[in-house]
Amino acid sequence: MPVFAQTQHNDDTLTVGYLDAPPVTFQSEEGRAEGIFIELTRRVAEEAGYDVDFQLLPISRAYHYLRTGGIDVWPGATDIPDLEGEILESFVSPFPLQLSAWGLENTPKVSRFDDLTGQTLILISGYTHSGLDSILESSPEITVIYARNHRAGVAMLERGRGDYLLNFQQAVMAVLEEFRVPGIREYPVRTRNAAWIFSLANPRSAQLRNEFDDAYLRLAERGDVPPRRELTAGFVLPGLPQLP
Repeated sequence: MPVFAQTQHNDDTLTVGYLDAPPVTFQSEEGRAEGIFIELTRRVAEEAGYDVDFQLLPISRAYHYLRTGGIDVWPGATDIPDLEGEILESFVSPFPLQLSAWGLENTPKVSRFDDLTGQTLILISGYTHSGLDSILESSPEITVIYARNHRAGVAMLERGRGDYLLNFQQAVMAVLEEFRVPGIREYPVRTRNAAWIFSLANPRSAQLRNEFDDAYLRLAERGDVPPRRELTAGFVLPGLPQLP
């Protein structure tokens, strides 16, 4: 179960919030924080000289704690309008995050946002996609339904409950390793950069960001983490409304 209580630590321990978004970040059956981004966070924090205390949080609570200082850092995504002026993003990004529309072989290809007109989209409860969910919900020509988790979303698509599933590439691919869906197709909607997000409520946020960036670059030079990426603006589905 998620732990919502704020815990006091010394200056050598960072409180790290994370989401249930396998395989990027998730909680194991034993209650341990796991995932691609979790292991990178452990390595970088150790290299920077910090211990970490992980807290599993829903997205709304993670945003609230970043605003108020309930957590020091979140391994998440860049360009979140709701957090503008409240956080600092790391300059290094270990990998991209791709949001995609997933359909079956009998559904039309998605090459523009208008291709979703008249369709039923399956979204995952608790994910706002930086405000895209609100845009979709307010569209009179798009029907939005919700799945309780990533596996349920794939199952709903396979059963024809919706025309497309809107979800992150890494999450869907992890489900498909165990739950095969013949003929599933992926259409990119938006790519962003994974990054470490630091709370400006922590007076040491700028120092922490610099220490994490420097630690990552040292690890990359030794080949212990993925090489430094050249950041780009990323892909945006043509016609996608501008997010707030």
